[in-house]
Amino acid sequence: MSMSMSIPSFTLYGDPAQSAPELFHIEDISSRSRGLDWEIQPHIHKGIYQIVWIADGHARITLDTGRREADGPVAVAIPPGTVHGFSFSPETRGWVLTLGGHGLLDGDLARTGDALRTLFSAPVVLPLPQGDSTATRLGTLFEELTASFLTPGLGGSPVLHWLSQAILWHLSQALVRDEAANPRSSGHQALFTRFALLVEAHHAEHWPVARYAAQLGLSSPRLNRLTREQCGLTALDMIHERVTREACRRLLYTSEPVTTVAAGLGFEDPAYFCRFIKRRTGLSPSLYRHSQGE
Repeated sequence: MSMSMSIPSFTLYGDPAQSAPELFHIEDISSRSRGLDWEIQPHIHKGIYQIVWIADGHARITLDTGRREADGPVAVAIPPGTVHGFSFSPETRGWVLTLGGHGLLDGDLARTGDALRTLFSAPVVLPLPQGDSTATRLGTLFEELTASFLTPGLGGSPVLHWLSQAILWHLSQALVRDEAANPRSSGHQALFTRFALLVEAHHAEHWPVARYAAQLGLSSPRLNRLTREQCGLTALDMIHERVTREACRRLLYTSEPVTTVAAGLGFEDPAYFCRFIKRRTGLSPSLYRHSQGE
């Protein structure tokens, strides 16, 4: 992507961005990707949550500055503001479910609790085994939801919310099981998720660790024990990782001057920002931008 370009922002890929708190949309992957040579360029959605379900096929997935490859069945959970893009193998089969913020909060959906919030606390790639019963059930639910969505007169039907709620619930439970299988995630997951959400909201404000701990009713040492247990990092490392990820994303996907990127992330001294990025990436901001943009 050219450095002279900003990150494209859409409501649905290729459509103009607009406020869409009530948005509810589902489509199969091929309907939009086939005509684009199966390439969805990196872009963002503001205030919109997406689930991309790849039932069968292969995809190269871009999430912020990270890239990975996955084969279906695999789910990708995309919170608002996440830079994301896909390169699908031809004839990949799957669906894209798009929800405005109100759609996540309405009715019973709000009562799915911490597991659902965990699903959207950060970008998630969740592969499932071939033949897995959850993958089979999800495929059926996506087919039923698509058929209902395309049925005339069902636009405001609660059936759409029931089916989407079932999809998100099954995915959140699959994520919980996946995390439970990881010994580092054997406890305090809800508290860790609350910390991760606080970091997401306040990383550009440079809160000290003690302030995060106080928000959670913890001491700083206890918060550090929690984060080490859950992800192997100290609380400060997590905060710095999030700041670095946002800085790299802006350097890679926008043409903002380095001083503007620094100010946008709460660095009053651009020279300190440059030292911070070099310490985290091994490159100055300018060199990082050019090396990744080649």
